[in-house]
Amino acid sequence: MLHADGINEKLRSQFVGTCLLALKNNLSYKDVKPSLDENGKKLQPNQIVIQGIQRILSGLLSRSQTLNKAGKLAILNNKVLEDQDVTALTYPELREVLKYIDDNVVPYINDKNTAGQDLLNLFFTTFNKYVGKSDKNQAFTPDHICDFMSKAVGVNRNSRVLDPCCGSGAFLVRAMTDAMDDCDTEQDRENVKKNQIYGIEYEEGAYGLSSTNMLIHGDGNSNVVKDSMFNKGSWIEDADINIVLMNPPYNASKKQCNPEYVKTWSSKKKEDPSKGFHYVEWVARHVSHNCKMAVLLPMQAAIGNSREVKDFKEKMLEDYTLDAVFSLPNEIFYPGASAVACCMIFDLSQRHERANRETFFGYYKDDGFAKRKGVGRVEQTDAEGNSLWEPIKQKWLDLYRNRKEVPGLSVMKKVTYNDEWLAEAYMQADYSTLSNNDFKTTINNYLSYLVGEGKYNEA
Repeated sequence: MLHADGINEKLRSQFVGTCLLALKNNLSYKDVKPSLDENGKKLQPNQIVIQGIQRILSGLLSRSQTLNKAGKLAILNNKVLEDQDVTALTYPELREVLKYIDDNVVPYINDKNTAGQDLLNLFFTTFNKYVGKSDKNQAFTPDHICDFMSKAVGVNRNSRVLDPCCGSGAFLVRAMTDAMDDCDTEQDRENVKKNQIYGIEYEEGAYGLSSTNMLIHGDGNSNVVKDSMFNKGSWIEDADINIVLMNPPYNASKKQCNPEYVKTWSSKKKEDPSKGFHYVEWVARHVSHNCKMAVLLPMQAAIGNSREVKDFKEKMLEDYTLDAVFSLPNEIFYPGASAVACCMIFDLSQRHERANRETFFGYYKDDGFAKRKGVGRVEQTDAEGNSLWEPIKQKWLDLYRNRKEVPGLSVMKKVTYNDEWLAEAYMQADYSTLSNNDFKTTINNYLSYLVGEGKYNEA
């Protein structure tokens, strides 16, 4: 529908999110007639509807006492509502889009029910698969992985949560709902939304989407700011953060990275040689010493073959403890980025050597989702219609929390910065489940890795 209406693919997710937010707050769009504005100028129905959306956004941001209200409103207006693709919509086209969202999406957005999925993140992932190849480097974290990571670090009513690369706001929404689930009173829930959720986003489009997303899910956008995280050190320190959930960019350009770190790059380097690890180490230095960090990084960061990655592994263990690493499904970001990711959990309360404990490694490759061409990774159900993911999630959490070793799933191991931080390196195989296809898949995955790293040449 949006394609037929001429809405640019880069604009679609934010446009839908903005419409969704306005409809959720009682936008009037049916049977609109031409009228005059306060200056006597004739307004067409499509202009009246767009103005209605703008008034709702302004009112919501005013009530939320949000940081930089004017800046957020300007982004949503200039980048979305005043875009020529949107202003060129006829009233019937605009009404049809709004009616579709009103009938098929709004009924499922309930900010009073914290069990709700992050539907806007699903929108973003879905729309992202139609975007050109050059725009697919952003790896938007699937909601069920956000949910798992939030549960793994134990987000609760006392958590002060930061995502310094917040993208569409999926981690923030999940953390907010988990913290509110632990609250006893409405006052406690309001305090979580206003004072305990912090986000930073560098890219303007994603920042607008994260602000919209937080407003849709109950106005937790008060402390979401647009900036480079490397400019917000004092702001982070003042927030007294005790939980970090983040998925930093893996191939960031120089302008997106810490300027002090960029000075150490060789002239040949065009992208972050630490594969996102320097973001993690920088954030660790600016949050509370009692903080727990759950971060998504590519497998290259866990393997640590390059000097730059190994340097950051060493820095992290000099001051912090590697508590756990989970190897996640290979195509976790499909249909967006193609990186194979793992989740690392760091305990910042003591040095790794002093903690003198084994790290938990989980081989969490099967999440009960299946890849469908043209659709993405889809949650599967059993014969009774029950989610396959829910019991898998509970099993993953049980193994980690109780430090259980299960062949083919988990292992405990003492490691240093020189070691590989992956379950695959230490885990005892459950040979009873292996097949010829498993062997072929493993060889193909390894070959793909070698080609991607430039270490394989047919000649």
